[in-house]
Order: sequence, then C-alpha cells, then structure tokens
Amino acid sequence: MRPLLRCLPLVFAACSAAGAVAAQEPIAKVNVSTTRDPVDKSYRKMINGMERFEREHAFAPNASLRFQLLPRTPDVKMDGITLRVAGDTVSVPVPIGADHSFVLPRNEQALREDAAVLANRTTTSMTWRAMIRSPGLPPAARRLGDLRLECRVGTEAGLVSNNSEMFAWLSNALLSADQVCNSPDGNYLFFADRPLFGVRLRAGARVEDLPFIMLYAGGDQTPEMLRFCDCQVLLDRTYYAPLWDKTWPDDTLVEFEYMTDAAPAAQAVQ
Repeated sequence: MRPLLRCLPLVFAACSAAGAVAAQEPIAKVNVSTTRDPVDKSYRKMINGMERFEREHAFAPNASLRFQLLPRTPDVKMDGITLRVAGDTVSVPVPIGADHSFVLPRNEQALREDAAVLANRTTTSMTWRAMIRSPGLPPAARRLGDLRLECRVGTEAGLVSNNSEMFAWLSNALLSADQVCNSPDGNYLFFADRPLFGVRLRAGARVEDLPFIMLYAGGDQTPEMLRFCDCQVLLDRTYYAPLWDKTWPDDTLVEFEYMTDAAPAAQAVQ
C-alpha cells in the first residue's frame, strides 16, 4: 500500500455555489473601496470558481455547488449574517441558509463593475469554503471526488483567508488551482462537521488511516501562526486529503471518526 505523503501544514481558505440566476437590474448606488476587507471576496473570482465547477463537474457528477461561511474566532456570531454583491451601481442581496451556505447569483452588471461579495462581519472573523456534497453517502463520510472539486473551485474562487505576511510567499508560489490541488506541498484544508479523532480512506478492499500530520492543520501550528490561520477556532475539525494521489479514485470514501458522537434527536426521560 502506497504511503500517504506529508502535506504542507499551512492552510488555504474557502465556501460553495451552483446554479445560474437571471441578471438583475441595478437597484442602488453603492460605493466600494478598491482596498477590500479580507472578509469580502471578489465576485468575479467566485464566478470563475462556479465556471470551473461546471467544466470539471465529472469529479462530482451528482453534486451541486454552494458556498459556505465558517467562523474563524470563537466570538464571531454566525447568526444574523447578511451578504450582498456590491458594485458601483448594483447591490444584490444573497440569501443565506440555516447552515450558513448560499448560492451565488449571476449578474452581468456586477461582473462589469468588478463587484465584491460583502458580508456584515469584520476582518478575520470568518472563512469561506466551496461546499460540494454528493447525495446518498453514508453518515460521517465524504467523497474524495467531491473534495477534489471543492479544492479546485475554492482556489479558483480566491477563497484564501490567511491574512499575514508570513503566508504571502505561499499565495505567490501556489497561485493556480492545478498547483494547489495536484501537489502534496500545496494541499487544501478541509473542515469536518465536528472535532475529529481520525480520518480513514476506503476504496473497495483498500483501507488506510490518514496519518496525524494530515489532521489538525499538520499538528504544528504555533500560537503565533494560528491567529493568522483560518483554522484558528476550528483546528480540531481540520484535515487534509490526498487529492493529488490518483491511486485513490474519486469514489473513495473519506470516513470520519469523531471525538464525540452526534447528539441523539431525542432521549428517553429517566
């Protein structure tokens, strides 16, 4: 069995969307600074991510695309978030679901104005991810092809959330989704739903546990590094996946062993 390669213990950011929405007429004058808050994202880049999803849908043929917002710090309140696409003359509200995910609408005017996707939260308060999930999977499992496409979409969409000069070399060295998602040295960080004890790959009779170095953002985040990492408050939910290793097919299951079981829907009264 081929051993899994050590991956870089740094993090790339991101959240997911699919489906086209008819263009809307400009409805308001909006002033957007050219120097944008890192919590906001480029609308044009996120549309590029959506287009990449359509081109490479074969990685996850039965899945749709959404974007998802995740907390970066323990004090951020995820309820009550509002989101809009804002350009010079256009402002388009973006509905957010109960799981803090959304579908990004298409708007030609917003594209022409190089609009931003704006949230009512401050710098470093949130991170973003592409969210691509095939239906019919077992509980506590993801599909490797879905994760491969999430990486490509999230990187193409510019969802990197690290905000320190100490990580600037990383963004410059690994700019393209092909570099980030096809190299063991440019791996993309994923978040599970709950704190993780372990992660296992399963493809037919082949089963392999991820090594510790592929959990918890590599396991060597110092306090100084952690405050710049978008895994800051969700460190115990983070994992890398061997996206680059073609010996693991797209239908490989990525199975999670959580530190705690999910709370039961109902408990008998003692």
